Amino acid sequence: MQVRDKIKINNSYKQIFKEVLKRGIWFVLAFVLSFSSVVGGSCPFAVSLITVSNKKNFLFSAAGAGLGYIIFCDSSDAIRYFSAVIIAALGTLAINLFNSGKDFFMPMIVSSLSVLSTGIVMNIKNQDVLGAYALTVGEAVLALGASFFFYRTAHCNFKRLKYKALELTDTTCLLVSAAVVLTGLSFLEIKGVSPARIIAVLLILIAVRFGSQTWGLIIALCLGFALGISRENSMFLLGAYAFSALVCGLFTNISSLGIGISFSLSMVFFAVAADMGSFSVCSVIESIAASVIMVLLPEALTEKISDFFESGADIAPDGSLRQSLVVRLRFASSALAQVSESVRDVREKINQMGKTQPIESELRMVAADQFFSISDMLGDLAFEFDEAEIFDFKSAGKIRRMLGGYDIYPENISVIVDKFDRMRIEILASSKTTGLDSPKIKNELEKICSRDFEKIRTNYSGSNLMITVIEKPNFKMSFGFAQYCAEGKLCGDTIKTINDTRGHMIFIISDGMGKGGRAALDGAMGAGLLSKLLSAGFGFDSSLKVVNSALLVKSSEESLATLDCACVDLFTGKCEFFKAGAPRSYIVKKSSLTKCELSSMPAGILRGIEFAKRTTVLNVGDEIIMMSDGITDVGEDLLDEFLKYDDSDSPNDRAKEILDFALAHSDSRHRDDMSVIVARLIKG
Repeated sequence: MQVRDKIKINNSYKQIFKEVLKRGIWFVLAFVLSFSSVVGGSCPFAVSLITVSNKKNFLFSAAGAGLGYIIFCDSSDAIRYFSAVIIAALGTLAINLFNSGKDFFMPMIVSSLSVLSTGIVMNIKNQDVLGAYALTVGEAVLALGASFFFYRTAHCNFKRLKYKALELTDTTCLLVSAAVVLTGLSFLEIKGVSPARIIAVLLILIAVRFGSQTWGLIIALCLGFALGISRENSMFLLGAYAFSALVCGLFTNISSLGIGISFSLSMVFFAVAADMGSFSVCSVIESIAASVIMVLLPEALTEKISDFFESGADIAPDGSLRQSLVVRLRFASSALAQVSESVRDVREKINQMGKTQPIESELRMVAADQFFSISDMLGDLAFEFDEAEIFDFKSAGKIRRMLGGYDIYPENISVIVDKFDRMRIEILASSKTTGLDSPKIKNELEKICSRDFEKIRTNYSGSNLMITVIEKPNFKMSFGFAQYCAEGKLCGDTIKTINDTRGHMIFIISDGMGKGGRAALDGAMGAGLLSKLLSAGFGFDSSLKVVNSALLVKSSEESLATLDCACVDLFTGKCEFFKAGAPRSYIVKKSSLTKCELSSMPAGILRGIEFAKRTTVLNVGDEIIMMSDGITDVGEDLLDEFLKYDDSDSPNDRAKEILDFALAHSDSRHRDDMSVIVARLIKG
């Protein structure tokens, strides 16, 4: 108990320290901003900071601002700005009491009115000319703009900056806010040399060295502008910093010393061209000092800086072909691993029923077939990526920033548009990630891509999670099914339905040889493996080869299963039938009945079997009827006549009526397992 009490006390002290530190930061920032001014002596930034403070911090920022204005401003300006601090603090209190802190325009209004009202009072008291009133209005606008930048900075998620998911506007506001704070420190000089400007140059050099030339240029522009307007005749810093950042970016492959020397030489050129006397000389000295500091930075610190800029560098560019290939192949590998596990599990169950001795030569031949199967699978993936006409990089970047707003940081994002203008979004993240499948995310994705999407689908593979969102198709399938077990509780037929990630609805019936448990194992294995492979993105032919090999090697005894598949394209209505030893299916179009009967071999008998195929196009209201041989055994003419005049309302009722009809017209002593699927195409 004493140890627990000590831990609790230590944790409470840590919490108190953190809270005190937070309040202290707001106090110090406001104090620094109180003497952060622009040309003309206007310094409204501390007032702006007060208005964006929350209810726990605004008193501390007000105290820091008030103290700073009293110390650093002359008597008349001190009274004016101190009054503005009081008005801003009262306005911020009202904002927090009425819970309006979520609206960025309220702090802007309060800060602007605080500066404007006190400024006009001083103008009236001093009987100023019209130009002085214009300066007051300009200062109020400056306060308004500063509040906007401070508000966005205070409310942005800094974790998103690490994961390259921070909005560009938030990044800009963060840099501008930091530049304004640094401007306040720039007035602290040692014989004309400003430590703040040394820090500014050091930040630019670090951004170029460890980040990129783009980062260096952005930071140079922000800092150069803020420091340039802080005093008279210093606007040349804007161009000097920006151009010097471009120049030193050419030497990033050399060393930190090369970057520092090139930046300093560029600043020498600008100092001579500007001819600002001692200030120009000081700017060169500041550049040299920053360069020396960067060269002398300890290795441990440079590694941390490099890690910050390189965070997310191992993430492939959003929407890149390489990235999408890696993601799909990873899940394809997982599917093959599941196939291996399934075969092993089924084989163990068979071995429990009786000892078996597989034929070694046959196993070798089947193993050799697997090389061809894998080759076909990779060909299927190549074909799929060939259809991916466009990788929408812009949308992928928007999605990453959107997800960052929900504190979600995926590894990869692919936005793929195929040659038929169908969009698919694939997002790979850690399996620990939560919230990716929420309706809010789906709504945000629809806004970004300006398309309607189906429900988000989730797929786990080890430590990874991939969600897939496909564009909502023109059609959907209304379907129902019914089954009958001829022996015991295990049905030898297995039914699977798949809605894949490419706008297809797939129906599968697998009929194991015989009845009961053995037939149920074969049927479940055939349908289960085929559905896993099709879901992973493989084609029907290559998937059949794997299923066939799995059935061949799982037992030395004869083991087979028929496979009956129908694949409907929900965008076009195109329907493809794939049959391996399966009985006939039916296509119902406006009461007209068309049979689909194809000769083929079931899986598990011989090596090298192939699907028999047929294609048709469905319209709204058309149906497909698939069934196992337990139903077709009642007789072709009898079944055809019944199906012509069956006008059930729903596919599920129709499936049950077909099963009841087959049961009524079959011999109960010789019945086989029965399964039927009825699927109807309807508008999406």
